[in-house]
Amino acid sequence: MPMNACSSTENFGEHVMIDGYGGDPERLNDKDLVMLSLVELPHQLGMKRLSDPLVLEAQSNNAKDPGGWSGIVIIAESHISVHTFPKRKFVSIDVYTCMNGLNRDFIKNYFREIFKLEDIEENFVRRGTRYPMHNLC
Repeated sequence: MPMNACSSTENFGEHVMIDGYGGDPERLNDKDLVMLSLVELPHQLGMKRLSDPLVLEAQSNNAKDPGGWSGIVIIAESHISVHTFPKRKFVSIDVYTCMNGLNRDFIKNYFREIFKLEDIEENFVRRGTRYPMHNLC
């Protein structure tokens, strides 16, 4: 369900971190699919994009990182990033927003479907738990 404003009396926002395992290597190696996710998801969550997504090829840089695609979109509410590792069937995703009450199941299912993930590990952080509710200067 879309949310339209960054307001809360509890905290600044929410940060959903998803690590996806067992993904389809072809999908994880598809620049256009990474781009599509960064266009579609903000819209589906009711967020406002401030920029077009940027997706760049990340070359292999060592035994731990065999390369893939890294993409980010800046939204009025913060950002969404996707980093794929096709040779490891792995993806690392961040959805950080000043919105509260994110539909985390929707986000996980979205990425499970688009990258055909077998398993998802989710970490969730409430950000800015002491965020001032008014300007300080």
